[in-house]
Amino acid sequence: MNPLNSPVEVGVRALVLLARSHPHPLDLSWLVVLDHAMLHSSQFDGPPSLHPRLPAQPGELGMKRQMLQEGLEVLLRAGLATVEATEGGIVYQVTPRGSGFVGILEAPYVGELRQRAQWAVEQFASTTDAVAATRDITTRWHNEFTTDMQYLGVGRG
Repeated sequence: MNPLNSPVEVGVRALVLLARSHPHPLDLSWLVVLDHAMLHSSQFDGPPSLHPRLPAQPGELGMKRQMLQEGLEVLLRAGLATVEATEGGIVYQVTPRGSGFVGILEAPYVGELRQRAQWAVEQFASTTDAVAATRDITTRWHNEFTTDMQYLGVGRG
């Protein structure tokens, strides 16, 4: 089991995001974007990142969706979040019990999550849509990869 991406750990990250976005619910696409921004905030000119930058990071968004679904299932079973079908799709929202749970967590990591979640929600959720934010993330990776390959001389005749 990967301790940084177990369903419980990912569920706690999702719960922190849902608590920070309250009363506005989030769909899975937004949770993917905000979770990525929260963990890798320095790549977006934000506070220091909580997780290290890895070579396989571009594949992270695809895997993150499945991991978040598993984390959300944990939250739903525990009564810490609710799910609702709306005209815009399926959205998740923190419950009063979930907000209280986030409030009693004292681990330093959770405190850092709260700060990054506040930053991510303020920076992304109010200024763009999830598709545009995802496109921005993948465009950054593409540009960095292209620059690295040019630096290494890959692709030159």
